[in-house]
Amino acid sequence: MGAQLLAHADDLLPDATEAQLRFLAERLTEALRDILRVAESRGRAYGDGPSERFSP
Repeated sequence: MGAQLLAHADDLLPDATEAQLRFLAERLTEALRDILRVAESRGRAYGDGPSERFSP
């Protein structure tokens, strides 16, 4: 999904409306939140705790 979202962002950005940019920002934020959740989970599995600088 991440690659598809980035490709969509690349296509959309040059001529995006304000509403489209807001929608895109929300989807990118959701994707980043998911990525951080997975990374922190994997870090705990390997004995590393979550990084404070990435906590929401």
